[in-house]
Amino acid sequence: MAFFAKFGGLLRHNSAQAAMMKSGLGAGAAAVPAMLMAQRFMSSSKLFIGGLAWATDENTLRDAFGSFGTVTDVKIILDRDTGRSRGFGFVNFTSPQEAEVALQEMDGRELAGRQIRVDYATDKSDGAPRGGGGGGGWRGNYGDRQSSGGRFDSNRD
Repeated sequence: MAFFAKFGGLLRHNSAQAAMMKSGLGAGAAAVPAMLMAQRFMSSSKLFIGGLAWATDENTLRDAFGSFGTVTDVKIILDRDTGRSRGFGFVNFTSPQEAEVALQEMDGRELAGRQIRVDYATDKSDGAPRGGGGGGGWRGNYGDRQSSGGRFDSNRD
């Protein structure tokens, strides 16, 4: 479903750009919607950092990004069952300008032996559907099948 929405957006964008080119407005006018979208993300001072090494901790991340401005918060996301890093985290700066500089300088760079990906963080409340969950399936009793009385009862005659 998301694929079709993305694909439709690309088609609309390309057809709008072609119409502007035909009308003589040129490529500059076609760049205006893209600039507005970029402005939305550039107003954020929170960055997503992906591709982190398992051993990377919050102090390492703070040190790596601290040279680009004042870091107000660093959070590495941990697996709730194991307590181990999930390989991504977030860095907050005091201003969007500092975040922009950090994004430009650190995206694709190596940190602790891994190439990291840096992008603007998106808000959870943006209405985008989230994956996750899972589980489900049969939750029967594995241990005491004799007393279950169900079709797995081995005491049947």
